[in-house]
Amino acid sequence: LPLLLKATLLRLASGSYHPFHNGFYYNHIMNDNGDGQDKVDYFNGARLVVETSRDPVYSYNGANVTLPCHYRYEPDLGPKRKIRIKWSKLRDDYTKEQDVMVAIGKTYMAFGDFKGRAHIHRAGRHEASLVISDVRLKDDGKYRCEVIDGLEDESDVVDLRLQGIVFPYQPPRGQYRLNFHEAEQVCQDQGAILANFNQLFQAWSEGLDWCNAGWLADGTVQYPIRLPRKPCGGVHLAPGIRSYGPRHRHLHRFDAFCFSSALKGEVFYLDHLAGMTLEEAKQSCQEAGAEIARVGQLYSAWKFLGLDRCSAGWLADGSVRYPIVTPRANCGPAEPGVRSFGFPRKGRFGVFCYRER
Repeated sequence: LPLLLKATLLRLASGSYHPFHNGFYYNHIMNDNGDGQDKVDYFNGARLVVETSRDPVYSYNGANVTLPCHYRYEPDLGPKRKIRIKWSKLRDDYTKEQDVMVAIGKTYMAFGDFKGRAHIHRAGRHEASLVISDVRLKDDGKYRCEVIDGLEDESDVVDLRLQGIVFPYQPPRGQYRLNFHEAEQVCQDQGAILANFNQLFQAWSEGLDWCNAGWLADGTVQYPIRLPRKPCGGVHLAPGIRSYGPRHRHLHRFDAFCFSSALKGEVFYLDHLAGMTLEEAKQSCQEAGAEIARVGQLYSAWKFLGLDRCSAGWLADGSVRYPIVTPRANCGPAEPGVRSFGFPRKGRFGVFCYRER
């Protein structure tokens, strides 16, 4: 090994160009035959291979999930070697990584929001799988499993997708009032996060049709159309996701597409004969050992728990809504969905409450 390193450094010093892999180790070393063909030299005489799941791994908010990753040598090197494992979370465009954890032997360190929630699953000889406990909404995305053995470094990517629901959101002030940062905040206020494109596309494929443009997590503005029509891009365009592309995050204003996943608790309905004001509704939830539900919690309960109630109720943002699983007379349109009465300044209604299990 020292002789090979010395020879390599001498060739580098001579001015020949030899590409780096990851800027960390030499993987492909150009031959000197002048025929444009590369050859691969592996310092330990074996090729390191890292593999993750080809299919997305699905989970939901509050669950525990394992992202599979295994490595091997070709040919096999026999006894287990002391290697370094690094997991990172990628942006959709692969331009930036967030450190999740690193591990050497039995010693590991998790970073940021993953502290106390991430560790390596070591059930097999060459396993580097990542276990994430108490999955959170923003954990959705692509993860890189990187295995480092001395000067060799190989990686593969696995996609974690949360089962959830996308819902459009307008604040009480009305349509197109949110810049990007305000859109992020209103989604968080409703127990959700800004949706990403994959989540919006999945919602569109399941039937979401919405003619108002909204922010997504990458700073683009888009909207899903199932039934082409004149006010929504024109009748001659095919169904799909309409895009305004990236917009100025401070100056431009639109609605928001929020994403919420399964609940750790339950949403239930309370009512009085004469109905309640918003403040009375909040108090009723507190007396029941709960809190007034947020919009994302109502959507999640409708989708994942089958909440069906043909009675309007207050929510935490001051809106009045009700969830319908089985459409019927006097309960709104003929499709399932969460109906909205907007943000009434006056009126007396029931209330939807949320309680942790």
